[in-house]
Amino acid sequence: MATEASITPLTLENAEQDTAKPPPVNEINNNDWMTEKRNYDSDPPEQESQVLRRSRTKLQTKSQEDSLLAALCAWIVEHQLGLSLNLLSLLALTHVCFPRSRKQTRKFFELSYYNPSSGRYGLGWDDVFMVCFWIISFTGLRVAVMDYVLVPLAQNSGIAKKKKKVRFAEQAWVLIYYGSFWSLGMYVMYNSDYWLNLPNMWVGWPDREMNGLSKWYYLVQFAFWIQQILVVNIEERRKDHYQMFSHHLITCSLMLTSYGYHQTKVGNLILCLMDFVDLVFPLAKILKYLEYRVACDIAFGVFMITWFITRHVFYLIATHSIYSHSAREIDLGCYWGSNEDLRGPVPAPDRFNHFLQPFKDPAGMVCWTHQVKWVFVGMMLMLQVILCIWFCMIIRVAWKVIQGGEEAEDPRSGEEDEGESEHVVVLPIITTSKNDAFIEVPPLEEEVGVESINLTGHKSSGIKKYRKGAGTASGVTLHSDRKELLGRIGCDHKGA
Repeated sequence: MATEASITPLTLENAEQDTAKPPPVNEINNNDWMTEKRNYDSDPPEQESQVLRRSRTKLQTKSQEDSLLAALCAWIVEHQLGLSLNLLSLLALTHVCFPRSRKQTRKFFELSYYNPSSGRYGLGWDDVFMVCFWIISFTGLRVAVMDYVLVPLAQNSGIAKKKKKVRFAEQAWVLIYYGSFWSLGMYVMYNSDYWLNLPNMWVGWPDREMNGLSKWYYLVQFAFWIQQILVVNIEERRKDHYQMFSHHLITCSLMLTSYGYHQTKVGNLILCLMDFVDLVFPLAKILKYLEYRVACDIAFGVFMITWFITRHVFYLIATHSIYSHSAREIDLGCYWGSNEDLRGPVPAPDRFNHFLQPFKDPAGMVCWTHQVKWVFVGMMLMLQVILCIWFCMIIRVAWKVIQGGEEAEDPRSGEEDEGESEHVVVLPIITTSKNDAFIEVPPLEEEVGVESINLTGHKSSGIKKYRKGAGTASGVTLHSDRKELLGRIGCDHKGA
């Protein structure tokens, strides 16, 4: 019959008590149990469970992988500027010093697939070079502007705490970027034939070429969003890390597929709608860090209104245009050839290979079918679900401000005050198997406030402090030898 072990909760007060005498245990002499445990530690059973061995191996491997990944991310974050400058310098030197390589290196700096007869640019895989160039450029530019311009600006503006200065710099960088590219996107859309005329986004599809400004705008925006995926994974994680990560993945997928399927017009519209909100929100947070509370609350109210209008009204109108206008303006089927020699439509082949054909051969066959249309609509609706989740969080913040007069806070961010870090206490759990072989289950973490921790007079041999990373909560892990640990936990040994 299997045996079980019940556990008395371990508190910090119990942890500080003298452990020379173990707590009393019901139905079993604790000294006999400790003797049995020591015997097991020194001479474990020969037929130890394979599940136990695999579990220990997996836990050790996962711990090592997490440590290596954390160290790698910390190193990349610490050297973002140096890595970017070195890579860009190497590229520039190669371009200048090796003339024969310029045929390839110029692809990083210049738009590819220029058509002299039309004065426009085609699409192809060489565009990846420019995207990579701007991913590296944004990585270095972001760190340089934040460290050498925005952080000093925050200090001169009266922001004292280090973490708030970093937050101010992050939001100011976002404000600079979206202020620039939202304006550029609006300029592109204002000078297009689909300005305030959504059906025109689908007229003449597939248009295999773009003007230079539109193509540069789209590729640089795509590079920025890929760089954002790197940022959310190597820097300190926020409360909504997985929602943000999913949002960036869907956004990049939409931009990639719209570029391959020559739907950059609707892509331009969606980017302008999304970027306008990201222009207002950083402004509200900057006002908060500067302690202009009334102005911050007003900006937060404007942010809510613009969020709802652009991301839940205009966004759904654009989604409906994909569903209805595309079917009305585009003849369903497959097309191939350049703009001068465009052939089609022909019925789509009865296989899924045509979905990937635009990415295998950008100048080859491209199809617009009901299935393709629903792929785009589906991704748009997935993004809308994430936006709805965030909007619900925003409404909760607004309700707290209205009800209790609280200051508007970003519900998606971590703690802003570096002095309010929390300690993490790891509580080990011990259980038993059928053959009384003791198994250590992965530790259970419990967060407690700093004010609840009192380590005065406690021996340091049993305490290890660690930090998970910059800006994250520090912790206290209670690790001691097995005898001391078991002496702190009262266990009833029940048999059947």
